[in-house]
Amino acid sequence: MSVSVTFGEEGTAGQAAETAARLASEGVPEALAGGDPTLWGPEAEPEAAIRLGWLTLPLTSRELLPEIGRLVERARAEGLDHVVLAGMGGSSLAPEVITATADVPLTVLDTTDPAQVRRALDDRLDRTILVVASKSGGTVETDSHRRIYEKAFRDAGIDPAGRIVVVTDPGSPLERLAAEAGYPVILADPGVGGRYSALSAFGLVPSALAGADVERLLDDAAAVRPLLARAEGNPGLELGAALGAAALSGRDKLILEDGLSEINGLPDWIEQLIAESTGKDGKGILPVVGADPGDAGDELVAGIDSDGALTVGGPLGGQFLVWEYATAVAGRVLGIDPFNQPNVAESKENTARLLAVEELPTGTPILVDGPVEVYGEPGGGRAPKDLSEVLTRLLESVPSRGYLAVMAYLDRDAAFDVPGPDLEGASFEQMTEAWRAADPATLRAELAARTDRPVTFGWGPRFLHSTGQYHKGGPQNGVFLLITGAVEDDVEVPGKPYTLGRLQLAQALGDQDALAGRGRPTVRLHLTDRVAGVTRLLEAAREV
Repeated sequence: MSVSVTFGEEGTAGQAAETAARLASEGVPEALAGGDPTLWGPEAEPEAAIRLGWLTLPLTSRELLPEIGRLVERARAEGLDHVVLAGMGGSSLAPEVITATADVPLTVLDTTDPAQVRRALDDRLDRTILVVASKSGGTVETDSHRRIYEKAFRDAGIDPAGRIVVVTDPGSPLERLAAEAGYPVILADPGVGGRYSALSAFGLVPSALAGADVERLLDDAAAVRPLLARAEGNPGLELGAALGAAALSGRDKLILEDGLSEINGLPDWIEQLIAESTGKDGKGILPVVGADPGDAGDELVAGIDSDGALTVGGPLGGQFLVWEYATAVAGRVLGIDPFNQPNVAESKENTARLLAVEELPTGTPILVDGPVEVYGEPGGGRAPKDLSEVLTRLLESVPSRGYLAVMAYLDRDAAFDVPGPDLEGASFEQMTEAWRAADPATLRAELAARTDRPVTFGWGPRFLHSTGQYHKGGPQNGVFLLITGAVEDDVEVPGKPYTLGRLQLAQALGDQDALAGRGRPTVRLHLTDRVAGVTRLLEAAREV
């Protein structure tokens, strides 16, 4: 089964067809399929020349299958059935989609939240195999996870060399460290950028260990690959032309819907791919996940196996390759380099600077509303009287073509597990309301219901490796709400002068500085009691 792109709107179809015809007349499909690095202009050529290896991964990644197979056999023989992945951005998002779609368990650590990491540590350590995945080998979150797990294994009398597997690029510091420690290493293709690495070792190794059929994934991608050199019947060209043309015409908010698709979680992966690839030079396409389409004229709805202005259907492996190709095509249409990420380092550098000081400069709150401290400037001049007014002013600050981004530096698995009422004998409506109160999507939905502008939601620091590039490099029309929380039971990072809790807060403060420095309305809510703070936050959102 191949990948198809269909259109539910005549206008979208017409724009896409016109743009695709122009690209075909310029020889783009054949040139891109052949790995031509000149397609995005002379400034982008050096980066593109070392970032087009993803085009051949459906073929070249097959060379990894025997080695991955031996690794899986060893893990199963030793009863290591709890697979934990320490990785950020492209190193974690694709495996998360692959395993969710295959319905096999994978614990993903793309967080610095102490409670979330501690929960993973406390879960079947005696049966855990840890995949440490970092392209550069120096990702601070992943390095911290490795250090923490090494100590936990040793404290339990377990040799880390038998439990840690490394995926990285050749010559990285992590490869050298793994060689010294005796960890198995599977090297990834260095000619593939992180967000384009779904079909590389980064996507395949943790997914295979968890039990997914990664050979079928490559088969499905290989089936669509011959189509990508064609001028007609090319789903990647059609999709990329539609995305690029829509953005140029003002429809630069991409509403991603996956409805009842058998593919689980693909919009989260697409979000990183498109936001980080296109959000630069004041341009870009903003993916919006989990939102209902609105009446705004700047939205384009894309359905994954479900109806939209455009619909993309087909198996996961093929979809990975088609969306990557389409993103590269959209980059050419928009006139940007889809392979660099010029603003990602800014928040990282801010974090490093903050970690070097004795006490983190959290500032003075402009308001304290029960368990919630408010920092920053929500707009409107005078001091707000309560949290509801803070949220109201933020929403009012969103410009006509802008968006509100909610970014929570909290425990992704439990942040919104607020105590609810006793549901014994409750009605269906009461149980539904209690479930909604414990769902992070509820906060986004409550805020979205009070504005006609898109509202995005991201977990920190995960989003820094995704939409963070768009926030800083894309159109400067965003309004930002960061959420941090007090840490009750911190986790030491062995060999480092900071804990996970301190790192998490430094990351939030560093990104807050980067956003506020651009003159964008930016507010940070600090929950002095996480459970009570979330409860108050949801109450305030409903009061807006």
